[in-house]
Amino acid sequence: MELTQLEFFLKVVEEKSFSRAADRVFRTQPAVSIAIRRLEEEVGAPLFDRSQKTPTLTEAGQVFYDYARRIVAMRDQAREAVAELRNLQRGRVRIGANESTSLYLLPQVILNYRKKYPNVKVEVYREVSEKLPREVLERNFDLALMAFEPTDPELEKFPVLKDELILILYPDHPFAQREFVTIKELGQESFIAHNVRTASRTKVIETFARHNTPLNITLELATVETIKRFVQLKIGLAFVPRMCVREELERGTLRTVPVRGLSYQRTLWAAHRRNAALSHAALAFIDVLRHHARS
Repeated sequence: MELTQLEFFLKVVEEKSFSRAADRVFRTQPAVSIAIRRLEEEVGAPLFDRSQKTPTLTEAGQVFYDYARRIVAMRDQAREAVAELRNLQRGRVRIGANESTSLYLLPQVILNYRKKYPNVKVEVYREVSEKLPREVLERNFDLALMAFEPTDPELEKFPVLKDELILILYPDHPFAQREFVTIKELGQESFIAHNVRTASRTKVIETFARHNTPLNITLELATVETIKRFVQLKIGLAFVPRMCVREELERGTLRTVPVRGLSYQRTLWAAHRRNAALSHAALAFIDVLRHHARS
């Protein structure tokens, strides 16, 4: 059973004539008649009573008519739905990101995206960077943002943002007005750290060890937001990515000072499946993200 057969059938019912139906579908009358005959053979019952000049529906034809209308209508709705996806009038994009990226990078990117495509649903899933490449390859996310360059050849990747690890402290800390501090001086301080083991945390530990200086981590917390709040409450100092404290540094509620002998820069990367048939919504998001990276 073909959709064209159903369309011919519906046109004959609407026009009450095989010849007028043929004109409407730009076919010859014999072509339409043959298509209807084949349809009746597939259904296993005559659909029209042809004993009179005007074809009328048989009992089987009346039942079949309702189904034919619904099938053709669903075909039209499917076309419209795909067109809406193509024109980004609907759809969704699934993004995986680590904590800092989802909180401090993605909001502006999503805002720019929604200005252009307000009807597309954006879903953000938080995950540690190490797990994100596998999630993308397993098609759980359309793309992901992570704190390291993925090496899997099945992933297409591009850099999004360069960031640095900085020391943050409360505004009236004795170090706050200094031009720099040394690792040795920090050996007397209490530190607040994230409880997720990251490359930046490893870098700090190794640097303190190289200077034979204790790193006094007295508190481990689950989020950067909590770490910032505890530093403001003078409970300790912390090392965090600069992008996580831009607003606090601008407002003066936190301060930063360079640490001599400790420099760590990282690049945030975006990745998606190489040569994958991504949705129009996902492709558009990647375009917005690339534009954000260039700017």
